[in-house]
Amino acid sequence: MPVRIRLQRHGKKGKPFYWIVAADGRSKRDGKFLEKLGTYNPNTNPAQITLNIDDSVTWLQNGAQPSETAKRILSYKGVLLKHHLLGGVRKGALTEEQAEEKFNAWVAEKEKAVAKKEATLDKAQEAAKAKALEAEKEINEKRIQAAAEAAMPEEATEVEDSEIVITEAAAEEAVVEEAPATEAKEEAPVAEEVKEEAPVAEEVKEEAPAAEAKDEAPAAEKTEAKEDATPSEKK
Repeated sequence: MPVRIRLQRHGKKGKPFYWIVAADGRSKRDGKFLEKLGTYNPNTNPAQITLNIDDSVTWLQNGAQPSETAKRILSYKGVLLKHHLLGGVRKGALTEEQAEEKFNAWVAEKEKAVAKKEATLDKAQEAAKAKALEAEKEINEKRIQAAAEAAMPEEATEVEDSEIVITEAAAEEAVVEEAPATEAKEEAPVAEEVKEEAPVAEEVKEEAPAAEAKDEAPAAEKTEAKEDATPSEKK
């Protein structure tokens, strides 16, 4: 079996981290390997890849076969391009200087593309953070408004209760102030009745002598009659 360039899994559950290794095709995936060529971390955006390009090209020249995932990683880092350029040098189509120049130009373009992608991702992250902050502010404002609306009826009821207490106290004071006045009004007719009854007593006193005079008048008449009668009888 030829040598294979493949990924060897490491890291935690749900957060894989891979080594890029050259290993015997008969060995287990996570078993022994011949050489570690780099690392691959897919948990970031963009993914972080470190790779020894010259050693990877050497293994390819010696007949190593990359897996599908390893092949994409080697292409992304320019290993396959350099292997192709070196093949042209061996055939005499290119010189080593030309091959190196083309490879460096490709690397520069790749770095610009990666930097542009990172800048775009940073802007997207900042925009997402700003949007999340605005959404959070709106939620907080709605919560504050809802709390204020919920507190307003309680304040209104407290004000109404205080007004009711004040009106009841005012009514009690008014009743207390009106009570003496009504008592005075009620006592006034009694005094008038006493005044009205006083003349009646005087009339009784005035009528009493008249009655006595009437009683005495017949007595006087009898005595006069007796006096008149005696002389005749004497005759």
